[in-house]
Amino acid sequence: MQDQQQPSDTPEMPGFSRRQFIGMLGGAPFLLSGASLLSLGACGSSSGSTATPAAAAPLSVKFNNMAAPTTDANRATTFTNATIDITYSDGGKKLAQPLTYNALYKTGDTLTAPDGSSVTAGGYYLPDGVTPIIDTSTAPFMQYFSDSPDGQSLLKLANPTVSGMTGNTLFLVTQFEYLTANNKQGEARPGGGVYNNGGTSNGMYGMLPSQIAVATLDQDKTTGALTVKKYFPVPSSDANGLWITCAGSLSPWNTHLSSEEYEPDAWLVDNNTTGSVLTQFQAFSQNTFGSPTAAKPYHYGHAPEVTVHPDGTASLKKHYCLGRISRELIQVMPDSRTVLMGDDATNGGIFMFIADVAGNLSSGSLYVAKMTQTAATSGGTFTLKWIKLGQSNSATVEALANTRKATDLMDVKTTDPADVTYTAIGYNGGTQWVKFLPGMDLAGAFLETHRYAAYKGASMELTKFEGVALNVRDKVAYIAMSAIKTTMSDGKGDVQLTTDQSGAVYALALGSGVNTILGGGDIDSAWVPATISVPSGLLGEDIAADAYGNTSNIDKISMPDNLKFSENLRTLFIGEDSGRHVNNFVWAYNVDTAALSRIFSAPAGAECTGLQAVDNLNGFAYVMSNFQHPGDWEAIHNTLLTAAGSTLNATINSNWGNKKKAAIGYISGIPCLS
Repeated sequence: MQDQQQPSDTPEMPGFSRRQFIGMLGGAPFLLSGASLLSLGACGSSSGSTATPAAAAPLSVKFNNMAAPTTDANRATTFTNATIDITYSDGGKKLAQPLTYNALYKTGDTLTAPDGSSVTAGGYYLPDGVTPIIDTSTAPFMQYFSDSPDGQSLLKLANPTVSGMTGNTLFLVTQFEYLTANNKQGEARPGGGVYNNGGTSNGMYGMLPSQIAVATLDQDKTTGALTVKKYFPVPSSDANGLWITCAGSLSPWNTHLSSEEYEPDAWLVDNNTTGSVLTQFQAFSQNTFGSPTAAKPYHYGHAPEVTVHPDGTASLKKHYCLGRISRELIQVMPDSRTVLMGDDATNGGIFMFIADVAGNLSSGSLYVAKMTQTAATSGGTFTLKWIKLGQSNSATVEALANTRKATDLMDVKTTDPADVTYTAIGYNGGTQWVKFLPGMDLAGAFLETHRYAAYKGASMELTKFEGVALNVRDKVAYIAMSAIKTTMSDGKGDVQLTTDQSGAVYALALGSGVNTILGGGDIDSAWVPATISVPSGLLGEDIAADAYGNTSNIDKISMPDNLKFSENLRTLFIGEDSGRHVNNFVWAYNVDTAALSRIFSAPAGAECTGLQAVDNLNGFAYVMSNFQHPGDWEAIHNTLLTAAGSTLNATINSNWGNKKKAAIGYISGIPCLS
């Protein structure tokens, strides 16, 4: 997810980078296209090393920081030469054990479906999951496939029934956020690079129904190595298709929880407001349903949930009662009721959902935070209270989405109407004046959540609030703020900080009893955020461009996006989506020592996505990390692209199918800790 603004009614303009174009369409960060797994070795073993007796179990791991890549060859691929130090139960140690990247497949590859037919990895299908969507922009015509895989979940089932497996059967659910561009010829980019620019007529961001697929993996019982055996595109007909599926998480009840980011602005669509929002949504509707007016904007911006079946197929349902926001992902707490949600927006907020029944997201109460700033330095510190926006269920909200238009819920002005019945709110980086119509509070809370939360007095001032991860032992949640800017640093409202384009990761202390609803009583949860601050070492640093073009300190995080936490390793994994590092990195941050270590580099211009830390699956651990849109050249890449003898663009094209592909894979070498 990248440095973008939210949707506006600004028309498309040629010459914009893909990130700038996405900003015009909905503030959505880039959605990835190639997923990579970072895999760990077996519990109690040392992944092939021989210096320690087999009886000695690995107790802890220290990640050693690797240098950023400096050659074109390393900058153009999935790169790691990071190492780890392992400490064992007998007091022995192994130092500088190497990590290694292993590819599973690339998007666009031909794989085998559970029924034996051929399918395209990351391929676009109609919501039936069967009918391919064909790119007819230029000959030869071919099926669209994504360059942007994002959130994913590696999981196992108790009694899988997939035939032909020789090891353990695992399932990898991967969602594909979007397609950057169709197959029309790209345009010249700075430094002579050729790139299918999302800002030109061949841009496809958000114009196709997003895809989710289940790959059946064969896990070697001795080494933990993973091999793809089957691939199943998940139908989404029952959920009205999918919109810009961004990050995801694994639920405590073993389902994949998806997202729909940058909810289409129903006010602009329903009023037929000319501009990029209407153009994008009508194209999505045409490509999904065969008509530019068939799709309803209130059907998108919700929380899909995927259930994997023992035969490697899967089914999907969409929950409509968690609020309609620019949802990056949802993170469910150990009580299986309390949910925190990333809101990747300008004028975004911190939203929480408390389910009525544990393990069931189909009904519950929606809350939004009111922030009180207690310090302004080092990213700021805040205390939180909570506003209850409403209580409902998925069926009720879906029925409203089926029948209501924005004009039924509210009236919106973009200039001051000098009418006391309207309330001024911050929205999309600007000011609007909104009036909710009588009887529309429930619909407003769940279908116009951003506007309604601001109307109710919430602190809607965050920018680029993306990943959420949970540290259960310490009762701490971590959230990624990809950039501290605009509404966080404009000197107005509840949040008043110094601009830091490089962003930060915040820690939220969780508890019970101390967090009260404004105007109400205590929230029935022991996992409610009470305070926010930035841990040591997790604030980015803006710099003048260095010799390579980086505008964030290369040895600190820049524009953090994906977050996942390993309980056993006591490590927070951080993936970047930065237009400020020429290569984006995955970092390992030890929460006990505050040591920050670079462990992986995505191809230049690509975004790191799809992180998941899996501590133990059949005695092996995995940390997954996708990437998307390799070779997404921006001004920071000009130094490298124009250097004498530069082969960066050519190597990116060679490795990743002229910037259309990305790899799904894993890094081996980290032991599973018991």
